[in-house]
Amino acid sequence: MAPTTPGLRVAAFCSALLLSATLAEPFLFDDLFYSPQPVDGDAPPLDPVAADDNGLTPPPVKPSNVPPPKAVILPLDEGAGFAGKWEIVSENAGVSAMHLVIMKHGKAIMFDTTALGPSLMRLPEGNCREIPNGKDGALDCWAHAVEFDYNTGESRRLKVLTDPWCSSGAVAADGTLVQTGGYADGDKAVRYLSPCPTCNWVEYRFTLAEARWYGTQQILPDGSFVVLGGRRSFSLELVPEAGKQNTKATNFQFLRDTTDNMENNLYPFVHLAPDGNLFVFANDRAVILDPRTWAVVRKLPTLPGGARNYPASGMSALLPLDLRKAGKKPVQARVLVCGGAQKDAFALGDKHIYPPALKSCGRISITDPKAQWAIEQMPVGRTMGDMLLLPTADVLIINGASKGCAGWWFGHDPVLSPLLYSPKKPRASRFRALAATNIPRMYHSSSAVLPDATVLVGGSNANDRYNFTAEFPTEVRVERFYPPYLDEQLTANRPEINEESVSGGMQYGETFTFNFRLPEQLTEQQDVMVTMYAPPFTTHGFSMNQRLLILEIQNFVIGLDECQISVTAPPTAELAPPGYYLVFVVVSGVPSKAIWVQIQ
Repeated sequence: MAPTTPGLRVAAFCSALLLSATLAEPFLFDDLFYSPQPVDGDAPPLDPVAADDNGLTPPPVKPSNVPPPKAVILPLDEGAGFAGKWEIVSENAGVSAMHLVIMKHGKAIMFDTTALGPSLMRLPEGNCREIPNGKDGALDCWAHAVEFDYNTGESRRLKVLTDPWCSSGAVAADGTLVQTGGYADGDKAVRYLSPCPTCNWVEYRFTLAEARWYGTQQILPDGSFVVLGGRRSFSLELVPEAGKQNTKATNFQFLRDTTDNMENNLYPFVHLAPDGNLFVFANDRAVILDPRTWAVVRKLPTLPGGARNYPASGMSALLPLDLRKAGKKPVQARVLVCGGAQKDAFALGDKHIYPPALKSCGRISITDPKAQWAIEQMPVGRTMGDMLLLPTADVLIINGASKGCAGWWFGHDPVLSPLLYSPKKPRASRFRALAATNIPRMYHSSSAVLPDATVLVGGSNANDRYNFTAEFPTEVRVERFYPPYLDEQLTANRPEINEESVSGGMQYGETFTFNFRLPEQLTEQQDVMVTMYAPPFTTHGFSMNQRLLILEIQNFVIGLDECQISVTAPPTAELAPPGYYLVFVVVSGVPSKAIWVQIQ
């Protein structure tokens, strides 16, 4: 297919969209619209001599610190105390963080697509990537992935060969990032990145049986991974061992049943339940799937209001699992689904119509066979937001827009105010608006909870190239958000885990003991909680494999200098799949910095 201008690609896309209204089959984006092309004269001018020793090139135009006029900033509850604060970690990370994951060696991995032209970080000289199907051996000499030091703001170049555009991922039991699918030459690829200061991607291009573009990857209790869905892939498959290939996938009729003319069932929300089954949500419906047989064991009620998955792009999280009564009764599991868009929002966006995003949230017990959705309302509608579990067992809703949906140029009126959702509070008081950023984070933004209990926020690119003069420019800046529990008045007595007191990892169901200090020593056990967090792989508004467990305290001893605490490790891999977790001790609502602990 001959190269086309951006205008023609959009025109072809619009024609396909109009034609789709007359077709019985679900609408599928015209591949012409997404054809990656070598960057030509429409790319921002980048001077090769301007790059520093690490390959960083400054943005041609520095983004403004003034938020756009139609940005949504929610009023703060002045009586609620500290509402959080923001700071810039880096003015230029080199790439825009479409995908983000925290690794156990103290770094974040952030990466983008190889299809949108130059990033702001060059690969080392002589180490360029050959562009697939490029003319005359055309080379791509730009990095599209970085290892980001969230303490110093420095980036290390990583070389990704196959295109990870809109892909999926998870962290293996040994701490390796296993990353699946993507676009074009990357749609069947599996990539591996080990946590070490010099490691780089190891890639196997032809691993998966079906293309996985906008698919979801979920870890299973035995440490293996399943990948579900993706554009034109109404199926699922297990990720094979490195270097091996799948020959076929397993049909998953639910994904075909939930697609529509806008394909509102991409990036399905998947959560591992305490009984080992999978909760799978797509469009506005959900099922319970048995991963041992791949049979649907239960259908859940429809969630009303609109579409929740990409491109409507709502959010979902498995609420914290409370193990403090484990053994006495089954662990209850509840799922929260918030935001999204009306089902035709993507088609309306092509007509420059941006309907309000959904304000509604649905909450359901996935361990109760008779459960129904309980509906709540956020203060403002939100699409393209992130939903993160905090070490205090609250939920942070961050990033996104109040109008439109996902897709280039289809999101408007960014929401700059995060929300704190407290599941244990009465329904009418669960949402609290927090301090606003001044940087819109919409399409292709991401976020992550860090070991120090702050939140890393990056990405946002509503453009089909790196564009720093658009209404919503490409973002290479990285921010850190301090939630309310990091109020300086509270952190004066913040607990501190003594890492030297931690010996070995966790064993399922066994006692795990460690010490922690407080500037003001406790006189009795008071409001002490230990939480265990699985850092997720976050992209396109969904944090895959995110889970937080509240551990049962077995013993608590107050000493002169330190407190010693013993907790019971999760009893099964269904509750906590094998791998590395962040363990926090929370005293009077203030979390410590975490320690990395492996459970096996």
